[in-house]
Amino acid sequence: MTRLRKGNVSVSEQARAEIIAIGNELLLGDVLDTNTNWLCKRITGIGGQVTRAALVRDEHEAIVAEIRSALDRAPDLIITTGGLGPTGDDITMQAVAEATARPIELHAQALTMVKARYQDLVRKGYLKDATFTDARKKMAYLPQGATAVRNPVGTAPAAVLEIGGSILVSLPGVPEELMGIFEETLQPTLQRIFGESYYEEQSIIALCGDESSLAPVLAKVVEAHPEVYIKSRARRYGAEVRILITFSLAGEGREGVESSLAAAIEALTGALAGAGFEVENQAQE
Repeated sequence: MTRLRKGNVSVSEQARAEIIAIGNELLLGDVLDTNTNWLCKRITGIGGQVTRAALVRDEHEAIVAEIRSALDRAPDLIITTGGLGPTGDDITMQAVAEATARPIELHAQALTMVKARYQDLVRKGYLKDATFTDARKKMAYLPQGATAVRNPVGTAPAAVLEIGGSILVSLPGVPEELMGIFEETLQPTLQRIFGESYYEEQSIIALCGDESSLAPVLAKVVEAHPEVYIKSRARRYGAEVRILITFSLAGEGREGVESSLAAAIEALTGALAGAGFEVENQAQE
């Protein structure tokens, strides 16, 4: 794979994010970590840049160390996934509290959210009993100073904690819950970090058996259109190989993004033709 990127938008000018996925099941291979992939796509789509992602076991010391390491790098956003439930191995909040040197305490807002959620589940007939057990109460303990974020799908609220220049967000590991929070109740926090942004990706297919022969052509177009991320991908060699070339850009407005992408695609299509490469088609992703 060839990745070429230069730009007026440097890493320091983009909001940076790190993801810490927590769970023994991920490292055992029992569960595929689809959450990280989904989050990477969403963060990229709103103009951010994921600079690091890690998988960590359900071990207090390991989680604390990973969070502290992330805080030392001071990205704009740190997301942890998993470990917010009612069982004994759900220890993310305790680890966040220690990593940030804050006591963990019963959070009034989170307590109200959890109680209301169980009462709602009983009303809908999904559960028979809304009794507030210690296991359920456990999900309302957050590090001091955290803000609880309502979970529109499940029972455990998410938590947002500002530490220095970073915002630390802890999300549940159940994909439907994570997605629901990210797309709904976490939006005000995300807009603070990333602002309003439009993202688009388009692609062309070049008929070329050797990706390396495309590199000089790609390099010239990247130099002329530094704001656009241009990436080529080939899976094998051969006369019939087709190489997918994608163009992506995030910006403040749709019109500007589409205009910049169109200009880069036109430039590369012309350059490829001039170098003797046929472009099979153009498609919007």
